[in-house]
This record gives sequence, structure tokens and C-alpha cells, in this order.
Amino acid sequence: MSTAVLSLGSNLGERITYLRLVVADLGPALVASSPVYETAPWGVTDQPDFLNAVVIADDPALDAWGWLRRGQRLEAEAERVREQRWGPRTLDVDVVAVRGDDGWVCSDDPELVLPHPGTPSRATVLGPWLDADPSAVLDGHGPVAELLAALPEAERAAMRRRDDLVLRP
Repeated sequence: MSTAVLSLGSNLGERITYLRLVVADLGPALVASSPVYETAPWGVTDQPDFLNAVVIADDPALDAWGWLRRGQRLEAEAERVREQRWGPRTLDVDVVAVRGDDGWVCSDDPELVLPHPGTPSRATVLGPWLDADPSAVLDGHGPVAELLAALPEAERAAMRRRDDLVLRP
């Protein structure tokens, strides 16, 4: 068994359609999904706002690298172009964490760092993850609820929940 926590983001084109592409691809492997949030861009701020969500999926056929390749395939299907770090994108699928039969997977490979290094400081990941799994724990960092509560209020308040948008139409 392999369980992955995937962070989804889109700020170009039909943003919700790109997020739904991931949900459709996961099919019965989808275990949980968060609500959709709209957030200001991070890193490069001169770009459109993002739609963000977190999904949790189980697939016994995939290991951490399999989840990475699946996310990359979905980004390619969404015609993502990588021109600028933290720049605009049709779809971003980040592998946040993977749990296998032997526990949480740790990796320091430059192509797949696990758990995802930005997670402890990003409300755009922690908030939706907590919605999808209220008892979530980020390996090596602690409960997601505590990590989120430790972030500045302004970061948490900047996330706008979009109940008018659903991942599973």
C-alpha cells in the first residue's frame, strides 16, 4: 500500500478544470480531498491568484517515484510550461508526503525531496491538508494543525475558501 498526499495548484486557464483532471485521473484511488481555496501567488507575486487543494490517494502499485511521475504526467497533460521558478502554471502537482508499508518515506534526492520541504511553512498546503485529514501529521515536523496554527495569521487569512468550486463535480 502506498498513500500519497498531493498538493494541487493552478493559476492559468480553466483553473478548476485542471484540478479536476487530477481527481478524475485518481479515480477510485482517491481517499479524501479538501475544499478548493483561492490564494495569492507565492514567490513570484506578479501573476494571477491560484486555486489550491490537497488530495490523498492510495495505490498499491505506486511508490514515491510513481507518485512523482504520475503528477508530472498530469502536469504535461495540462500543458504546463516551466519557464520561471514559482511562476504561473496551468497545473502544479506536488508530492507532499508518501506513506508506504514501512512508514513515511524520506528522500533527499534533488528530484524528489520528501516530505516536501516547503510544507511546514505553507498555509496553502497545510490548510487544505488539514481539511482533507484533520489528524494529519507531517513526518519529522508534527501535527499539521499545530504547524498551521504557528503560521502568521495574515498567511492563514489570505486563503479564501471557494465553496462554489468543487473538485468532484
